[in-house]
Amino acid sequence: MSEPVTPVTFPPAFLWGAATSAYQIEGAVREGGRTPSIWDTFSHTPGRTARGETGDIAVDHYHRYREDVALMAGLGLTAYRFSVSWTRVQPTGRGPAVQRGLDFYRRLVDELLAHGIKPALTLYHWDLPQELEDAGGWPERDTAFRFAEYAAMVGEALGDRVEQWITLNEPWCSAFLGYASGIHAPGRTDPEASLRAAHHLNLAHGLGTSALRSVMPSRNSVAVSLNSAVVRTVSRDPADLAAAQKIDDLANGIFHGPMLHGAYPRTLLEATSSVTDWSYVRDGDLEAIGRPLDALGLNYYTPALVSAAPEERKAGGPRADGHGMSVFSPWPCTDDVMFHQTPGERTEMGWTVDPTGLHELITRYTREAPGVPLYVTENGAAYDDKPDAEGRVHDPERIAYLHAHLSAVHRALADGADVRGYFLWSLMDNFEWSYGYGRRFGAVYVDYATLERTPKSSAWWYGRVARGGHLPPLED
Repeated sequence: MSEPVTPVTFPPAFLWGAATSAYQIEGAVREGGRTPSIWDTFSHTPGRTARGETGDIAVDHYHRYREDVALMAGLGLTAYRFSVSWTRVQPTGRGPAVQRGLDFYRRLVDELLAHGIKPALTLYHWDLPQELEDAGGWPERDTAFRFAEYAAMVGEALGDRVEQWITLNEPWCSAFLGYASGIHAPGRTDPEASLRAAHHLNLAHGLGTSALRSVMPSRNSVAVSLNSAVVRTVSRDPADLAAAQKIDDLANGIFHGPMLHGAYPRTLLEATSSVTDWSYVRDGDLEAIGRPLDALGLNYYTPALVSAAPEERKAGGPRADGHGMSVFSPWPCTDDVMFHQTPGERTEMGWTVDPTGLHELITRYTREAPGVPLYVTENGAAYDDKPDAEGRVHDPERIAYLHAHLSAVHRALADGADVRGYFLWSLMDNFEWSYGYGRRFGAVYVDYATLERTPKSSAWWYGRVARGGHLPPLED
């Protein structure tokens, strides 16, 4: 006789959500007073995105948001994380708000609340107004102050109805993919500028946090979402451990150091001293950045595996072992680091499926930020999903992925972590940045020709988890 399976049950108030971002889903890029962001410019530049695809229409959420909210409600989701398009609200990144832009988000929030879905609002998901980039972008200090003004506008308009706020999504991507590797907007390749951008993104978070708190009810929560890396080494050799420390500083410490501990890691400053002198860190900056957080968002997809680079690689040779890890290679001062593909099953992105990394990440930030509630604000996988002859979309790989990663969250809870919610990336297939429409992360399938939405089998499975608050056995 087999032993009964112990149910994997989550706390009653645990939030079950899905996440999106404005440029990836909204479309309507020339409506309501919206002007170009850096992603509009980047995606319309030949050679920047796969097949020259853009977010001009995306999945037309701007016109179909009621349908999309009803879809979420039908699945049983209790929370929805979305981002605001900065140029829809403040077209040039300066001056007064455009009420037509704010009205769209007012309508969206009201629709969510009417369906019993808690909104979680991200202020910045990579779509800097092009006019601010023309003035220097994130490497310029003034951009942080412009962000704080924008944050206050949105907070004043929606703070009475939205309780959960996130200042920035993945500032690592904004700084390093945007200004060092150039594979994301604005497409610049300047290592020193990327480090300046990282500091000014940190400053924007701190100033934006203060701005939000000055205009919103005290009950509201202000957080940031970091794509903190889980960095592992191929061996315990001191050179490999040093390589891991360097990447951990550039991936994690550069953001959580000032945000959580009030200082940049000494090892980071030393490792990057040949590129920048950090003179743009001014008196009062670290105090502003280190305002206490009400919560911390963690985004996780796959771990990184590093070693010290052999001598022949240090002299300008490739520093990544392929399989999607090449985005790391342009980081400043990492000629002596080599990235490797982690073993195991991989998604369409080439990323290894490893839920132990999510448990490790949650455990780490339970230590780094004691007493601060945690949310998994992004976690998901891209697969080559296709409808069958009846139009149904079966994605057992994604169900297995979600089951494994939610099990990791549950283990972290059992270990004492204060995790309050999980947001699946993504609600639906959408514009996947430089990949165009070639990668499908959604739990809902989108036919890009007709824009028809079809929940995949993973959407129904996740909805069942959300309604019941527990994980059914995978084979069930």
